[in-house]
Amino acid sequence: MAGESFFGQEPTHDDQRGGIPADLIPYLEAADEAPEPEDGGTAADSQAEESEREAALRALVEHSLLLGPDPSVLAEIEGEVDEDFADDAAEEREERASHEAALAKAEDEVSLDARVQEIYQSIVARAPEHDIDPTLDRVKLALDILGDPQNAYPSIHITGTNGKTSTSRMIDSLLTAFGMKTGRFTSPHLLDVRERISLEGHSITREGFVRAWEDIAPYVGMVDERSLEEGGPRLSFFEVFTIMAYAAFADYPVDAAVVEVGMGGRWDATNVIDAGVSVITPIALDHTKWLGSTIEEIAREKAGIIKPGQVVVIMKQQEAVLDILLEQARTVDAIARVEGRDFEVVDRQMGVGGQMITIRTPSAVYEDVFVPLFGQYQAHNAAAALVAVEAFMGGRGLDGRIVEQGLMNASSPGRMQVVRHSPTIIVDAAHNPAGAATLREAIESSFAFARIAGVYAAMGDKDVEGVLSEVEPFLDHLVVTQMPGERAADVARLTDIAQEVFGPDRVDVRESLADAVDRAAEIAEAGAQPSDRSGVLVFGSVMLAGEMLALAGHSPR
Repeated sequence: MAGESFFGQEPTHDDQRGGIPADLIPYLEAADEAPEPEDGGTAADSQAEESEREAALRALVEHSLLLGPDPSVLAEIEGEVDEDFADDAAEEREERASHEAALAKAEDEVSLDARVQEIYQSIVARAPEHDIDPTLDRVKLALDILGDPQNAYPSIHITGTNGKTSTSRMIDSLLTAFGMKTGRFTSPHLLDVRERISLEGHSITREGFVRAWEDIAPYVGMVDERSLEEGGPRLSFFEVFTIMAYAAFADYPVDAAVVEVGMGGRWDATNVIDAGVSVITPIALDHTKWLGSTIEEIAREKAGIIKPGQVVVIMKQQEAVLDILLEQARTVDAIARVEGRDFEVVDRQMGVGGQMITIRTPSAVYEDVFVPLFGQYQAHNAAAALVAVEAFMGGRGLDGRIVEQGLMNASSPGRMQVVRHSPTIIVDAAHNPAGAATLREAIESSFAFARIAGVYAAMGDKDVEGVLSEVEPFLDHLVVTQMPGERAADVARLTDIAQEVFGPDRVDVRESLADAVDRAAEIAEAGAQPSDRSGVLVFGSVMLAGEMLALAGHSPR
């Protein structure tokens, strides 16, 4: 209550003087009333008087309601500073300051996280990532107003159906090993939207994300306004993120950008860059609603990233697809580097935590390079990444020791990632039949499971039957679960399709991912085989992979 003392009673003139608690006043008076030494006083008298004053001050400190009996202060009063006491007190102050700084930092991070989410939700409210409008005009206009930041650094552009993110991350790791400051733009994200924009191998900071948005927001608003006036849409979710990434890379600044398309290629928002090198990973049927119903139509869309004079690295493709890609390269006078003709994986041996591979490129042979990722397809991704970096650095052979370091440091969260042992739990973002086929090969070649159960969920627009048909021969059982989000497939629909493919006796349903993983582990461990030969495979969606990483306590780098 206003006007009350520390003990809850109204202070009086006698109880309090100058805001000093009443119980301290006698000690202060004792100190103040110590007599001054008279002329002719002895040294002993002065010493006694000083001792009385010290005693008063000591009592004051010992009974202080504000300070408490601090040993270091008492020691200073008595002129007897104990070094151990002083060191302990200093250490305590440092620990307190460190603790307070950590609390302040945590508060700042919570505030910044809230701001990042606020920005993300405002961008998500725009047209979705998969809603492609066949024009690059809006993105070009926004970047033009910003001073064309995408032209401030050289870049490598990656498209394809599967393997784009893994290949992008390997290219990033190789360039980093050669001393370059890199920017990497990939999608979608697993756990945190900041993963999409990477600087020097790490997600953009919270502060950097907020600053990138605030830097472009006025110009995004200008382009939105003009487009709406002309009867068009606002910039889409993916267009805004592309602009943010290109601006953030220029602001950092980076030495090189590694850019993965969002979908397709020709009309993808990222395709405003004039990349000196492009990479096309294997093309298969996916996103047929937006890219075309045939593999040839999809190939023509993805061939749109091939630019005049660049080097295009083409991984293994179906013959019809390869013909389309090579025709586009000839049309624009690009130099094609084709897997099987110009580069190849010469040898591949399984190792602990990954594989040893030998790669032949147009410029050199790199022997016994360790790649800490599982699956034959990751060996081919590594080969394409290495050829792309060779081309980016002038087409010459590279220092083998640095190549080894770059590939050894490569990672690809959510792609054939082991997150637990006994039983072994593997997470993979395979979401289309082609991805499921490579997943099957990777599991069978990398692990000796006696029994394996799958946990599956998917987006509503995916070929569920095609994916499950690919994995049915090597999965003993399947547990279907529900993912959050409007685009997620309904668990009842998934269950019906799963029972048609696997049979009712080999399918279980659990509402939550945690329960689904528990049930799959229980099934996998049933029997007499050792637990290290039991496996759980969580697959079907990047979103599901992200949920599983969070559940297992892993965070993508």
